[in-house]
Amino acid sequence: MRDPAIAAGHPGELRRRLGVTDAVVIGLGAMIGAGIFAALAPAARAAGSGLLIGLALAAVVAYCNATSSARLAARYPASGGTYVYGRERLGDFWGYLAGWGFVVGKTASCAAMALTAGSYVWPGQAHVVAVAAVVALTAVDYAGVRKSAWMTRVIVAVVLAVLAAVVIAALASGASDTARLDVGSDATPGGVLQAAGLLFFAFAGYARIATLGEEVRDPTHTIPRAVPIALGITLVVYAAVATAVLTVLDAKGLADAAAPLSEAVRAAGAGWLVPAVRAGAAMAALGSLLALILGVSRTTLAMARDRHLPHALAAVHPRFGVPHRAELAVGAVVVALAAAVDLRGAIGFSSFGVLAYYAIANASAWTLTPDEGRPPRIVPVLGLAGCLVLACALPLSSVVAGAAVLAAGAAWYGVRRLAASAGHEP
Repeated sequence: MRDPAIAAGHPGELRRRLGVTDAVVIGLGAMIGAGIFAALAPAARAAGSGLLIGLALAAVVAYCNATSSARLAARYPASGGTYVYGRERLGDFWGYLAGWGFVVGKTASCAAMALTAGSYVWPGQAHVVAVAAVVALTAVDYAGVRKSAWMTRVIVAVVLAVLAAVVIAALASGASDTARLDVGSDATPGGVLQAAGLLFFAFAGYARIATLGEEVRDPTHTIPRAVPIALGITLVVYAAVATAVLTVLDAKGLADAAAPLSEAVRAAGAGWLVPAVRAGAAMAALGSLLALILGVSRTTLAMARDRHLPHALAAVHPRFGVPHRAELAVGAVVVALAAAVDLRGAIGFSSFGVLAYYAIANASAWTLTPDEGRPPRIVPVLGLAGCLVLACALPLSSVVAGAAVLAAGAAWYGVRRLAASAGHEP
């Protein structure tokens, strides 16, 4: 097993500039994003009035994943997240598979966020707006993580203000007095689990803090503090928004809503808030996209350093201190996807890859010793089981596509190993 210092000691290291506040804001920017605007309606269709139960299940899995990731990130404060943890704790193959699942799944998620922004900004030209957003935010990331953190802080503040207005309008309206919050009366176990898998998509941003490990000051203390703070704030916000929308629309109305938050404020008699909700949804999607490009490029950097991806992507810009080639490569792929793919397909595929990624994170955390900061044993066990169950509960098309891509990545790893042993690695 490699020493953590070696894992972080590659040539061309990134500069450590982020404190707890910046790390929390980056996590919030990734979690409090388009998911809360988009995931509630499909989750309600799956779970009915069991939506809040699904939210609670997603929160439990997210907490376990966050705890496991934070302990591992403190031990291995290098860019790459579970790609590094799986490699160090379970072996090269599992680290590679985690990195492959993250890069592929989150690249699809980048496209989904860009398309969400496009659908709110200019519904008739969603793909054009999505491509423009990817180009602009890739340029922001290229200019340095410090500027990215500042912009994310502004976006998070605006989105939180919009969500607070939605909650206040819904709970203060007369419409909320006539709707019933009848939790679980028409829910099925399968529907609740599928809703939890869909809602988990909106929670997954706390990985961004771990993948920025090489750019965080004092990562041993900063990362374990930042992850639960960011997750806790997100849980409170999501629970408040879901409860408020349910009290106004009820489960059936929420399930049928095309834009649930906009329809909730209309039903609450606050139609003047609709433009602000639309703008907030677009900003939320852009905030998530900003953080996603940041995280995917860092995992790409780590995999390129170990030659699982082209080694040219491991370059760090001498002026800006960012993995500029990895960022440009990720941006180019996302532009292509945003111009061509369907939003629903991108989200489903991404969810499967993210859950596979966290399953490996929990398995890695299980191997930590008490001296290495191991979490209570129940945490990685629940996290691993939860990831596998939620992944299998997703729509069948997402499960099949995700499993096929993971298998293709595993096959490529085997081909590379065979070629390397024969002395001519591809």
